[in-house]
Amino acid sequence: MKPLSFTVSEPTGLLEFLLAALPNKSRTTVKSYLSRRQVRVNRLVVTQFDARLKPGDRVEISAEKGKTEFRHPMMRLVYEDDALVVIDKKYGLLSIATDKIIGKTAYHILSEYVKREDPRNRIFVLHRLDRETSGLMLFAKSEAVQQRMQADWKAVVTERKYYAVVEGQMAQPEGTITSYLTENKVFKVYATTPEEGREAVLAYNTLKSAGDYSLLEIELETGRKNQIRAQLESVGHPIAGDKKYGAQSNPVGRVALHAGKIAFIHPATGEEFAFESPLPYKFHALFDRKGGRRRE
Repeated sequence: MKPLSFTVSEPTGLLEFLLAALPNKSRTTVKSYLSRRQVRVNRLVVTQFDARLKPGDRVEISAEKGKTEFRHPMMRLVYEDDALVVIDKKYGLLSIATDKIIGKTAYHILSEYVKREDPRNRIFVLHRLDRETSGLMLFAKSEAVQQRMQADWKAVVTERKYYAVVEGQMAQPEGTITSYLTENKVFKVYATTPEEGREAVLAYNTLKSAGDYSLLEIELETGRKNQIRAQLESVGHPIAGDKKYGAQSNPVGRVALHAGKIAFIHPATGEEFAFESPLPYKFHALFDRKGGRRRE
């Protein structure tokens, strides 16, 4: 059976549009179309009921149920279409395999997931998060998409924000840190001279502070390995819980670094997509307990 097809005439939300386009269907039924991956907007599967539509968008509703819902205790599927997958991973999960660990990685879990639909399907890494870092990651579904996006990564990825709880309070509540980073024989990245290292630049803004700790919002201008961890250590404010990079305390029981936002230009449609992951509860709770001050 051919899918039902509609053209959007005015700005609206997806659920609102579907309810109007399908007046004989209950709200529960319409929501089930989204959860079962039966709705496409401009040929891309959309499951978010609050996705925004604009005039000219094409909405299709398939009569066939989509793929099995993805579930895993260490990661959440945020978005998926024919080109890309966005996940929200928990801390403790490797992005890709190492010499010692092969199966327990975000890459391996996603690979198994896409192969359930077709054994020929594959997943391609676009960027990585450290094992200790939680938050949003982006994967490609084809080598062509991977190469296209990585070839012009700085232009394609329009925004990446991280959140870190650091020890102490920054000398200035906001600013830029520029370092030159290299890696030693035990795989620790550290700041060195311009002659020996590669330039690394990040901008930060203090969101909350409470005596021993500060919550920073961080934007990367470069994408070096372990950049945030090494640069914050270099200025005397290591990330809480990050013993490898100089932390003396562990108030939230983990390395307090979270990839909270990613925005990018979609390789198939040219549209800008943006996704956010909420700040871990323990990050907030640390400052709530201490009566932290919030900067507006």
